[in-house]
Amino acid sequence: MDSDLPTVTVRLWRADAVVLFDWLVSTDLNSVPVTHPAQRQALADLLSRFEWAADVDITGSTVEEIAAAQDEVAKDMGW
Repeated sequence: MDSDLPTVTVRLWRADAVVLFDWLVSTDLNSVPVTHPAQRQALADLLSRFEWAADVDITGSTVEEIAAAQDEVAKDMGW
């Protein structure tokens, strides 16, 4: 990522980050329906940021940690 470009900071609940990272790493991004190629690139960029986030390591989450995160996030579903 080019450090000269404007950035946005997004705070995520750790469980959300674990669930999103697990989904992104296990999904064929070429098969995700998009209306513009930039959407697919933005998902790839998000995955990359998760992989390089030094302040929180979610890339080494165990199967048990992922399952627990999924349970936590599912409890918060209001729809």
